[in-house]
Amino acid sequence: MLNKKIADLLNDQINKELYSAYLYLDISAYYLRKHLYGFAGWFKKQAAEETEHADKMMSYLAEQGEAIELKDVAHAGKTYKDLREPLAFQLEHEMYVTSLINAIYDAADEVNDRRTAHFLDWFIDEQTEEEATATALLRKFDLLAGDNRGLYELDAELGKR
Repeated sequence: MLNKKIADLLNDQINKELYSAYLYLDISAYYLRKHLYGFAGWFKKQAAEETEHADKMMSYLAEQGEAIELKDVAHAGKTYKDLREPLAFQLEHEMYVTSLINAIYDAADEVNDRRTAHFLDWFIDEQTEEEATATALLRKFDLLAGDNRGLYELDAELGKR
């Protein structure tokens, strides 16, 4: 059995991962409305990854004999003033998720829960990748600011994922 605080933090994180999936589906819908199908597809795949993250945590809790507590997912609806804003928001959100994973890792370390800390190593690596990918996408978008053909090509590139 896990320390109660660790189990609670992991349960909270499961729900935050599911919220992230919902958020990315909402961004996907935004880009669909703008007819940027590559961007939309890319965010749909991001949403699927977030669901996979939640699933990994659910499996871990189950393997440890812990209850899994799924909660309501908050409304993700957000409005964006331009095509860049969802990309900047994604980077900000991934940095927030990184802080949450780090907090769970720190809590596990405080109670000498090496098993959970080791489990979280994968998520730390994943967040490093997520932040790098979100940063690169935002930088590419900024390089193409005002270039409709470049935006079209970036959309096509994202559609190949």
